Amino acid sequence: MLLKDKVTIITGAASLRGIGWATAKRFADEGARVALLDIDAAGAERAAKEIGAQHRGYGCDVRNEQACRDAVQAVLRDFGQVDVLVNNAGVSQAHRLLDSSQDDWDLVMDVSARGAFNMSRSVVPHMRERRSGAIVNIGSVAAQRGGGILGGPHYAAAKGASQTLAKSMARELAPDGIRANAIAPGLVDTDLLIGKLDDAGKGRVAESTPLGRVAVPLDIANACLFLASDLSAFVTGIVLDVNGGLHIH
Repeated sequence: MLLKDKVTIITGAASLRGIGWATAKRFADEGARVALLDIDAAGAERAAKEIGAQHRGYGCDVRNEQACRDAVQAVLRDFGQVDVLVNNAGVSQAHRLLDSSQDDWDLVMDVSARGAFNMSRSVVPHMRERRSGAIVNIGSVAAQRGGGILGGPHYAAAKGASQTLAKSMARELAPDGIRANAIAPGLVDTDLLIGKLDDAGKGRVAESTPLGRVAVPLDIANACLFLASDLSAFVTGIVLDVNGGLHIH
């Protein structure tokens, strides 16, 4: 098992059709003990129970620094350690520049960028003491391409910030034995698409993707598994494109 007895925190993990939950389930299948965090505390607890009794759900608004610290302390109390952090929480908006507001900017930036910053700052002291850890930030192809599909400019900026944060942490924390990487998914078939993209729209995206389909959450979960496990023991500071060839550098 690639993550046997590793304790993993995953944010934004309450939706059973989301990347966070798929990653939690995949990690659990590889022996990890998983702490699922979400602003919806009851949803996080239900999602954890769907995976198994040894996993736990916690309420946490990642925009709030103290809430992140408290959540990490709760995980340390319940599990005794933290080996992996997956910064998955995010808000998707496709508003164009002049159609978006300051409130839109604040919400999208605060959840994706500030949230990853807050959570990372909360786990790094513990990882540093143990001289071991892996952090994975979920970015987006929108940051690679400059928006598009369902990513407005503020969304692309937030995901770009998350990806750059991973690179910066990789450089800073490598001497402490902590790796940090990011993933840039393309379009993923989750509940975030409801009301934003119909089946015809998904079909158009699939046609424009070299591998001929839209991603499912497990595609991203598998990439997370690679970056969280010793399979990538000598990998840090990368942005891994997982988009079926939609964006080829």
